[in-house]
Amino acid sequence: MTTWDEFATAAPHIAAIFRRRHAATGNLCLLGTLRADGFPRISPVEPRFLDGELWIVGMPGTRKFADLQRDPRFTLHTATTDTTVSDGDAKIWGTAHDVRDTALHQRFAEMVYADIGLDLRGQEFDYFPAADVLGGSSVEVGEDGLAVTVWRAGDTEEVVHKH
Repeated sequence: MTTWDEFATAAPHIAAIFRRRHAATGNLCLLGTLRADGFPRISPVEPRFLDGELWIVGMPGTRKFADLQRDPRFTLHTATTDTTVSDGDAKIWGTAHDVRDTALHQRFAEMVYADIGLDLRGQEFDYFPAADVLGGSSVEVGEDGLAVTVWRAGDTEEVVHKH
């Protein structure tokens, strides 16, 4: 299991681009899951960071969370609308696991209320998935072409230049 903080320590370049792009879109990312029939599903989510973890959260009862409960594998991509990728682009992949911790849920609800005014305080969370990061990559466009940085759990960041 690799928490967000552990990932950010092992892959600081990718983590920095992910955080920058995540913030630039108002926390919007695209979540890739596997549907019950095996086909991929892409869904918008607004993941949040708290206590060194990345929480893949969104509206309860949606199919994307049923997907994760059945098959915890996911990919999470920073929402990119800039076709020139001038500010970079990043994605991570791994598995999600449900965390049952009422005190944590309430700290999370307080954070969301302070950030965006959505009041989840006092509510019980049916499913609260944390990301176990198994890999990540980022793309940046430079004068010499593309720089693709890749990281896999247990390894170091590797940069591949594409001209």
